[in-house]
Amino acid sequence: MSLAILSILLGAAVLEVAGDAVVRLGLTRGSSLIIVAGMIVLGLYGVLVNTVKWDFSKLLGVYVAVFAVVSVLFGRFIFNEQISWSMWVGLAFILIGAAFIQS
Repeated sequence: MSLAILSILLGAAVLEVAGDAVVRLGLTRGSSLIIVAGMIVLGLYGVLVNTVKWDFSKLLGVYVAVFAVVSVLFGRFIFNEQISWSMWVGLAFILIGAAFIQS
């Protein structure tokens, strides 16, 4: 996988995780405006991830691994969640699966 593709997938994952976090914030605060902002960010994720010209199944199969890593890191460092050992093991399995899909 090239650095350009990895950068696109990382950018898409950050947009997806951030968009979901904004939607969640809007739901907890009861703010339609914040929810719409989150939806816009999620739409940008969809556009960005699909700029990679791979078969759809390969693209999303590999993207899921990038998304999983970014999600766990957001949980740990943005939301101060404690990540269990089982989460790390599960993440390792996801990354192994992505390596098979990408090859």
